[in-house]
Amino acid sequence: MKLIDAEIIDNHQVLPGHRHVQARGILGSWLIWLHCPDIAREAKPGQFVMVRCGPETTLPRPFSIHQVNDDRIALFYAVREGGRGTGWLAEQKVGASVSIFGPLGNGFSLDPKSQNLLLVAGGVGIAPLYFLARHAIEKNHKVTLLYGTADGNRYPISPEIEAVAATEDGSVGEKGLVTDLFPRFAERADQVFACGPMPMYRDMFNRQRELKLEGRPVQVSLEVRMGCGVGVCYGCTVKTKSGLKQVCREGPIFELDEVLWDGLNP
Repeated sequence: MKLIDAEIIDNHQVLPGHRHVQARGILGSWLIWLHCPDIAREAKPGQFVMVRCGPETTLPRPFSIHQVNDDRIALFYAVREGGRGTGWLAEQKVGASVSIFGPLGNGFSLDPKSQNLLLVAGGVGIAPLYFLARHAIEKNHKVTLLYGTADGNRYPISPEIEAVAATEDGSVGEKGLVTDLFPRFAERADQVFACGPMPMYRDMFNRQRELKLEGRPVQVSLEVRMGCGVGVCYGCTVKTKSGLKQVCREGPIFELDEVLWDGLNP
């Protein structure tokens, strides 16, 4: 783990915002590139960094590593209404520096024997899965990405990745939720990797047989509130079948069957 002041190479909005009736609206999504050779060299798909987001936020914020390119990393993040930390980060200019430390967490576990990988992203859950997809393709795995989002304006997938979309309004791909696509693709997957909101994970767990996930290795990236990122504050503790675990140290990647989903807040 490295603590550094990383220079901003680029920081710009890549997707428009949208409003949600049951949650704070998203003002937009940004992509920031940071010069941090030590972190870039050590980073693995699924890991994250903690970023200090300005003087008005006491605690650093966790961000999944979205891409790695030589001596720099990219973070993909959404700015929500009232989000002071991400709002501050979105305002930072090229040439400025932000304090970050990492890489943190366990990362995804990719079986070399797996031929067909199914990646499932909901919304900003694409953040860690893009890194995983690029890494897996370089290792000659076949990757299929299922991506769910509100509408076609929020579809950030690169053409190099075979992707199937589900949008809530039907403007791109199929109309509905990303989990609606599972029965068509899960059966031929050797491993499944997912990142998205908590309701998506609960749905996956409760309907494993219907979604063709039963008996398959499924890894999920948990996105929960964190205080320190290094296991000191216990603020990210979750209940699992083998007891309490800290997402920052023993996660953020868990097996779908390992987590006690009914005890987690949405």
